Amino acid sequence: MTAWTMSDTGRSSAGSLPTGETAAQLVHRRLRDDIVSMRRRPGDVIFEKEIALEARVSRTPVREALLRLADEKLIEIVPKSGTMVSRIPAEILPEIIVARAALEAVTVRAAAESAKGSEVAGLRAIIERQRETLATGDIDGFHAADELMHRAIADAGRLPGLWTMILQIKVQLDRYRRLTLPQPHRMERALAEHEAIIDAIARHDTATATAAMNRHLDGLRVSLAPIRDLNPDYFSGDVGAVYDRWAGETA
Repeated sequence: MTAWTMSDTGRSSAGSLPTGETAAQLVHRRLRDDIVSMRRRPGDVIFEKEIALEARVSRTPVREALLRLADEKLIEIVPKSGTMVSRIPAEILPEIIVARAALEAVTVRAAAESAKGSEVAGLRAIIERQRETLATGDIDGFHAADELMHRAIADAGRLPGLWTMILQIKVQLDRYRRLTLPQPHRMERALAEHEAIIDAIARHDTATATAAMNRHLDGLRVSLAPIRDLNPDYFSGDVGAVYDRWAGETA
């Protein structure tokens, strides 16, 4: 967890909030970022008074922000006990992975059909940025470039609205993904998978681009049980039961 600063909260020297953002929205945005990035980890206690002091706002907008985070299942508010970051619900992650893969199969196919040369160049520039962050061990930078690349693919396919949908469904998945990146060679594999996707887009090879994206996202499904076993205190639910149910339904 990082301390809030003047620049973090977006305040001017006069202490005003950024145009168009309420105090509750500011607190929600920052806390949400901390939770999704795993700077605040499952089980961490959140103190309302501490947040209000750090953000230099009253406790009323902090309460509003916490209620919104509770609605998003990112925190748990227990009366008379306190507020803590919720555990990652393992039982819903496989379904989120399937939904994301279905949407990104559409965006990558569209990108392979219609991406312009300048857009392919932009995608390759993002790959180079990821290579640089990998060389320095910058996990946060690698993740940010990863997000940018997937968004750029949707933009190249003229389907930015689908990326908005993906953002809405993958919040819990992003928390889990942050646990996969420090694993040995995980970022190297992700980079190679990204390169294969972009190469196929550049060739306007829709079938190969779609298959490469499916392989890339399927890695999240394959890694789920091992990552949960490595971090049992960060998850809730029984992922094994989910896979057993799926196997029964597809048998």
